[in-house]
Amino acid sequence: MFSEQELIKECIKGNRKAEKELYDKYNNLFFAICLRYTNSREEAEDILITGFMAIFESLPSYKHQGSFEGWMKRIMVHTAIDHFRVNKKHFADTDIENCQPIEASTMQENIDAKDILKQIHAMPEGYKQVFNLYAIEGYKHSEIASMLEVSEGTSKSQYAKATKWLQCRLQEYKYK
Repeated sequence: MFSEQELIKECIKGNRKAEKELYDKYNNLFFAICLRYTNSREEAEDILITGFMAIFESLPSYKHQGSFEGWMKRIMVHTAIDHFRVNKKHFADTDIENCQPIEASTMQENIDAKDILKQIHAMPEGYKQVFNLYAIEGYKHSEIASMLEVSEGTSKSQYAKATKWLQCRLQEYKYK
């Protein structure tokens, strides 16, 4: 078992045991991130492998500033976004005009995080990407626009539509 600093040094040297230890330590966390940006486990696995390859390739440039996990997470998120951009460059225009969003205070207490995550995963792709980046990962709309190669206004619009879409989908829990 390596310390974090030793693990980084050994991975830079190409030590397979260290690379496996790093992968084993973080693969579940990063797989969950990849799943948020895809519709299938297979696609998430592809992104995970590509992301870890990018991490190993970028390790020599790691500056030891801030959290190592956070640094790797950013690489994984960018890998997922690159995958999205290359494979699914379109944004949702789902009809949500007739939907009446509910107030959070009127929702039943029986809705839980699992139900919300299930609905986020079911979002149209464009909504899901922007929602994940803004609401979950904490990126600014200007950063999202740059990552997805869209305008900042498109990012804001997609986020607004995503939140309305999510509120409408959660209406079914109102009466449970």
